Amino acid sequence: MPAASPDLRQPAPPMPAKPYRILIVDDHAVVRRGLRNLLEGQPGIELCGEASTGAEAMHHVKRHRPDLAIMDLTMPELNGLEATRQIRQESPATDVLVLTMHFSDELAREVLRSGAIGYILKSDADKELMAAVDHARRHEPFFTSRLAATMAQNFLQAAAGLAGDQQGGAPLTGREVDVVRLLSSGKSNKEVAAALSVSTRTIESHRNHIMHKMGFGSFSDLVRYAIRSGLVEP
Repeated sequence: MPAASPDLRQPAPPMPAKPYRILIVDDHAVVRRGLRNLLEGQPGIELCGEASTGAEAMHHVKRHRPDLAIMDLTMPELNGLEATRQIRQESPATDVLVLTMHFSDELAREVLRSGAIGYILKSDADKELMAAVDHARRHEPFFTSRLAATMAQNFLQAAAGLAGDQQGGAPLTGREVDVVRLLSSGKSNKEVAAALSVSTRTIESHRNHIMHKMGFGSFSDLVRYAIRSGLVEP
């Protein structure tokens, strides 16, 4: 009986990694050219189009389904915030990174509410654009460093204001501020306990103590105060 022929087939070569496809959206040609220069040649990145208006961006998204749209805010026909909302609705797999000249933590919050994953300043693009793109590839949010510092400072000032309030008694401790923030964001006593690595009974004790010390008549009073102080979003 003849011997079986050896299998001479070679293993198939590995499939190349799928490129990360980016759409550039800005109404200024010089900005688009600058972004293209920063992105072209980066490993694993492919530019799949450019748009000068929000409406044109929507056309590209419907046709090409990019992984990321780098979006200006001030554009004709459809502004960047509304374009971001429509892109996220049309193509949930497409992330949006807002690139703007405007420096405002309130605007950044509105950008995030529109569905964008990041917010960077045009003045910082040469230093931070690739870091922002790397975050977007991992579906992680990214803030330009100056804005992140401002938002952190605003949070600390709000926390200090809450901790220093003299309504009904002594100021809150840092741990009590943490409890207020987490409870006011909608977390249960059990979830807050897990987040702070303590028992549920400890959180219940903190909650009762805070209510008494701050002179709150109901939990809704606590929530309203946390919103006014900026510890949670309304």
